[in-house]
Amino acid sequence: MNTDPIADFLTRIRNAAAANHRVVEIPASNLKKEMTKILFDQGYILSYKFEDATAQGTIKIALKYDSITKESVIRDVQRISKPGLRKYVSSSEVPRILNGLGIAIVSTSKGVMTGKQAAHNNVGGEVLCYVY
Repeated sequence: MNTDPIADFLTRIRNAAAANHRVVEIPASNLKKEMTKILFDQGYILSYKFEDATAQGTIKIALKYDSITKESVIRDVQRISKPGLRKYVSSSEVPRILNGLGIAIVSTSKGVMTGKQAAHNNVGGEVLCYVY
């Protein structure tokens, strides 16, 4: 049993990027699917596919690499809100990551979105992770 599935999701992406893998497979959940869509929309992953062959399903993520340096586009992924210590912010306190170069993924009452979208929609929530 995994006590923190979001941390597992982020760790699988981090490890696959460090090992220069092209594709990573992750057990699916609705929250992980939304986070995957955000990573795709923000340009951090090349593509994704949701497979429902099993009861839980899986997410296949194709990682994106720089064409010149062959380094992963995802430099680092940090879990912020943990099961033992949740981190909530109001709309005015949503953090800027690397002066706007990275993103914060926030779970709000209006759904999962980036920190910039949360501030624009004037909603706060739980800061799940930072990606840059």
